[in-house]
This record gives sequence, structure tokens and C-alpha cells, in this order.
Amino acid sequence: MKRIYLASPHMSEGKFEEAFVQEAFDTNWVAPLGKNVDEFETEVSHLLGGRPCVALSSGTAAMHLALKNLGIQEGDYVFCQSLTFSASANPIVYEKAIPVFIDSEKETWNMDPVALREAFKTYTPKAVIVVHLYGITAKIDEIRTICAEYQVPLIEDAAESLGTIYQNQWTGTFGQQAILSFNGNKIITTSGGGMLVTSQEEQASFSRFLATQARDQAPHYQHSHIGYNYRMSNICAGIGRGQLQVLEERIEQKRHIHQRYLEGFGDIGDISLLSERLGERSNYWLSAIQITSKNVRPSMLMEALAKENIESRPVWKPMHLQPVFEDAPYFGGEVAADLFENGLCLPSDTKMTDEDIDKVIGIIRSFWE
Repeated sequence: MKRIYLASPHMSEGKFEEAFVQEAFDTNWVAPLGKNVDEFETEVSHLLGGRPCVALSSGTAAMHLALKNLGIQEGDYVFCQSLTFSASANPIVYEKAIPVFIDSEKETWNMDPVALREAFKTYTPKAVIVVHLYGITAKIDEIRTICAEYQVPLIEDAAESLGTIYQNQWTGTFGQQAILSFNGNKIITTSGGGMLVTSQEEQASFSRFLATQARDQAPHYQHSHIGYNYRMSNICAGIGRGQLQVLEERIEQKRHIHQRYLEGFGDIGDISLLSERLGERSNYWLSAIQITSKNVRPSMLMEALAKENIESRPVWKPMHLQPVFEDAPYFGGEVAADLFENGLCLPSDTKMTDEDIDKVIGIIRSFWE
């Protein structure tokens, strides 16, 4: 039986990736650094309006260096969206800082500006981390206003939203720092990898320094800072350069999948699809639904899909409900918890055919028919 994936790597039909990777082999630049790394940074920077970019081994590494750029230290507070993957929050703990988790709001599923303002009444953070979940922009205008009011820098976790545009501006360009992910399940991939987006070239240079083990300019190996082995390989960057050439094509396919789900479930009142707002062009990395029926639960749909060899998964479990963060402060109500309990991420693989999408729709609709 054909496997239908949630989201899997999708190489370009024109084999653009192979050409850049072959060039790396031909020139013997198969290790970190090289032409592909430099060009990949330049090409992503061009998409983001010229913001300095640093190609790294993962989005998690990018988040870690974003915190380093902002001087986060032991004992500092960092506000972080609760409904997200753990990679958004883990680097806070790497620096022995204290995460303070913020609830979501129902429209975008992202950080609730009201809960964020409440948190500022109790704690003075050194940074705020907002996530554009599943390719949907957070209420970034309100969040930026609050951060500016308290003069606290904003970090965008745009790992899931490359290509999402809000008010003619790409996600990843609203904050002082931002991170992208090119993991195998993202809208484009470098096999594994990420990108740090900064607002200052000096920060990008410092991040490159830290990411290559912080080697000082000296004829011998000398280190004045603790460094990390975080740089992206020239091979992976070659894959990324090829993938960039089909980014818009991938976004259009993701949007097509989402639209077909909208039409397929439009007459079922118990199903609502997370969708873009006015003025937004979402990349719809994953199409996610909420189910309000007490008789049909997300686990039932997952099981039915799995029997047909179709992959789906729950919405992220909020960080404030994770055992590892059980002692962390939390502000808000039950929105993130409810989204987790009632949510399901549907197959959103860009290799899906219309027949595949209709098969998913049919299986889910059968519970109401």
C-alpha cells in the first residue's frame, strides 16, 4: 500500500541539488565551509531583504547562537511560546537561563499578546521567543509593540514558516534575531541544517566565529571564548541552494493541499482548519485541524489513517506541560492545552496527488457520515 507522508524531503525534478553537490565534490569542498555555504547564506539573505544570515547545522544551533548574540546568561528570564517544539526552548536552558512560557491565542495558535503583557508585569526578560507555528504568522504587530515598550529584543522562531509573508514582509525579518530550519520535514531541506538571521553584520560575524569552535586569529590554536561545532557542511548547503530554486513551487503545492482540505471539510462544523489572516500569505507547512466533536477524537482519526498507511501526528504538546519544564513559570489559560488535546496535523507532503488528498479527506469524513 502506498505510503502517504506527513511531510518528507522533496528533491527538485530538475536535479538542481545534484549540480551544486557535484560541484562540491569536484572541487573537494566536502567539509564545512566552502562556496555553497557562502552562496546559500547570500541567497537566503536576498530573500529576507538583505538581512545577514549564517548557515548552521540545525535550527536549534541557530536558536542557541541567537541567545548568545543577545547576551543571555545564567539566571536571566526568557519568555517563550509554550505551544511549540522543544527546540524553541531547550537552548534557553543551555545557557542556564530560565524559560517563562506564554499561552497561545485561538486565531493563530501562536503567542497570546495578552498573556505576554501579563508576564511582563511579573518578570523582566532578556528576550522574547515567538513561533510562527505550522507556517502561520503570530500576531507579530502586537507582540513587537509590547517588546518595544519594554525594550526587550524579539527572536522569531521561523523554523516552520520560510516563505510566509505578512503585510508584504517575510517572517524572519520582524525580530532582532530569527531562526530557520532545513530539517528533512521542512518546506525545503538541506538534509539537516538551519540558518540564523540577524539584524547586524557584526552579530553574524560573531556567530560564525562561535560556530567554528571560536578559534582566535593566531598561528596556533587559541581560544578566548567557548565555541561550538555548528557550521553547515558545503554538501548540505549545496542541497539547500538547489531547494531554494523550487521554494515557491513547494509553497504553492502546500497551499493547494490546504485549500483542498478546506473544501473537503467545509460542511463539517466540528472541524476547523488553521488558516491565514487577511494580509498574510502562509506557506502552510502543515495543515492542522481542530475537532470539537466529543464523539470523534484526533486519536481515532490517526488510527484510521495509519491503517491506510497514512501518516499524521498530534499538535505539539505545550512546553509548560512537558515533564522537563514542569517547574517553569507559565502565563495564560488553557488555549495551548486545548489545541493540543483537540488538534491533528494532516498529511501535507508536497508529493501528494489530488487522489491522495481526497483519500485522506474521505477517511476523515467517514466519521461524520
